[in-house]
Amino acid sequence: MVSTAALGLAGGAAVLVRELQRRAAGRAGEAAEPRSRWRAVTINRSPEDVMPDDRVPAPLDELGDLVEVEVRPAPGGRGSELRARLRSSEPQGAASAAARLSGDDPRQRVRAALREAKQLIEVGEVLRVDPAPHGHRAPTPTGKLVELATQRAAGEGVL
Repeated sequence: MVSTAALGLAGGAAVLVRELQRRAAGRAGEAAEPRSRWRAVTINRSPEDVMPDDRVPAPLDELGDLVEVEVRPAPGGRGSELRARLRSSEPQGAASAAARLSGDDPRQRVRAALREAKQLIEVGEVLRVDPAPHGHRAPTPTGKLVELATQRAAGEGVL
């Protein structure tokens, strides 16, 4: 059973974190515009190979002005780090859950575009994990659940 003191401490910590974030955003008279966090993939190529002539890889370029993209050397000399973040603030609270469930979460699109860019640069094509079965397969309840989960996994990664 969780004590009232523990709940109060957790609530106070959350308020403190929000206040510190608000103050950091408002430093030097800046507007308190929330920023999206960077999402990144490490690519086993030099930064010049990842974005030749500062051209954004095709999957990220398709997102247009929705994202900000940068490339830099990866830590430890392990190739390059391709990073992207939303130019607008990320969905919060109930809007975040609704966007994720409906498949309209822009964060999912950024993650998928980063994975596809990595595959295109390293392998030359986007690899698909689930091959189409040959012939006709009778639908089963379990098979339907697996197919549904596989379709939803496209926005979050491999099932």
